[in-house]
This record gives sequence, structure tokens and C-alpha cells, in this order.
Amino acid sequence: MSSVRAKKHLGQHFLTDKNIALKIVNSLNPTGRFSQVLEVGPGMGVLSDFLLQNKEYETHLIDLDSESVEFLHKKYPQLGERLINGDFLALDFQKTFPGNVAVIGNFPYNISSQILFKILEHRDQVPEMVGMFQKEVAERCTAPAGTKEYGILSVFVQAYYKVEYLFTVKPGVFNPPPKVLSAVIRLSRNEVQNLECDEKLFWKVVKAGFNQRRKTLRNALSALIPKDKMPADPVFELRAERLTVDDFVRLTNMLTAALQTAE
Repeated sequence: MSSVRAKKHLGQHFLTDKNIALKIVNSLNPTGRFSQVLEVGPGMGVLSDFLLQNKEYETHLIDLDSESVEFLHKKYPQLGERLINGDFLALDFQKTFPGNVAVIGNFPYNISSQILFKILEHRDQVPEMVGMFQKEVAERCTAPAGTKEYGILSVFVQAYYKVEYLFTVKPGVFNPPPKVLSAVIRLSRNEVQNLECDEKLFWKVVKAGFNQRRKTLRNALSALIPKDKMPADPVFELRAERLTVDDFVRLTNMLTAALQTAE
């Protein structure tokens, strides 16, 4: 097998530019924080070639595409069980990896948000992520409060990671070329272990606020708590996009206290 056919239903766009592949791999910063790296969706191994040359970490690959896995087994016979034929979104991190693992990849654009939420779910085991996304998704991750790109993904990612927009990638370096621009971002785990609020409620508040982002928070959050039980605080007259992560933590604590009083 000399090549792998890109499959539209898997959202595959294989990177063909080795200079960009090296630039992506070099964006990883091991510095003792991880000794394992997991590449998601390696395709034909353009990133893998460079990852496997680095002795600072042990490289693992995971791909849902059995054709790709067959190709990579022949290309890298030394990988053995470190080449996984499976779904990253269903991966059990704790069973698969002893200790911390960085995640890297030219990610399938049709599951970009799901990949990021998977990383957030395992944030205490994933100190770093370097990934290629659709430019629009990359901008949502890095967007500051008060911008139209700022939303649910922005808040959740920025709550637990430092987010950096590294560089933009044009369609011509992929096979087949996507119809959109792409971008590479880096997430580096911050020092936040807990958000100092009820985190389950925090997630509900953020989702409710942005699901009706044109409404003020007093209206958008009325499904979580009746309006007459909400504190008389000016934050409730704002829209969700105006609030930073710290503002959402404060808001969550206000709602927690109000709900307890209402009981």
C-alpha cells in the first residue's frame, strides 16, 4: 500500500507540506511536563515522521481509519501496540497512559469541538495540546470576551488552559484541499485545579448564557433560576459574551447562594 485515500466522512485532509509538519511538531514544549505524546488522526504519518525522531517523549498514534492504521503498521513496525486503531473520543486515558500525555494532530474538522471537549474532560492528564483546526474554531478558542467569536468553547478552554494562536495554514498544503483556512493553536494547562465555584453549575451557566446569547443573562438564565430569585446585580443585565472566565465564576457563586436561599 503506497498511500491512503482521504475519506470525506472522516473529515480527512492530509497535510502534505513537511515544513509545516515540522513547525507543528516543534511547537510542543515537553520541558518535563510529559513523557508521552498522542497523535490523533496521523493519516500517512507526515507529523509522525518528526514525532518519532524526538527522544524526549514516547509517541503513540490513534486513528479510526483502518486503512490508515494498516499503512502505518507497515511504515512504523516498531510501534506495535502504540499504534491504536480506535476512536479518540472513546479513548480511556487512564487505562492507556500511565502519567501525563500531550495531544497533537491535524484534527478532523468535523469533530473539532468534540476533540477539545475530550481534552478538557482529561485536562489533569493533558498538560499540552498542539493542533490544526479550521481557522474559525481556532479563533473561537483564542477569542477574548466582548468579541463575536467569544463563546462556550472560548470560556471552557480558557478556564483551564493558556491558549495561543500560533499560525495560519492555507488550503493548498493539504490533499484534498479544504474549502477553508486552517490554523494551529497550542493549549498549555494553567495553574487552575478548581474554579472556586460549583463547576457543574458553572458549565450549565456558561451554556445557558451563550445558547441565548442575544438575551441578557437575567433572561438567558431564567431556566436555571426564576428571575425573581436572581440577585440585584448589574451583571445580570449583560450578555454572556461580555463576561470573562472570572466573571462567570463570580456569577456561578451568586447563583449558588441564591439557589440555596430559595430552597
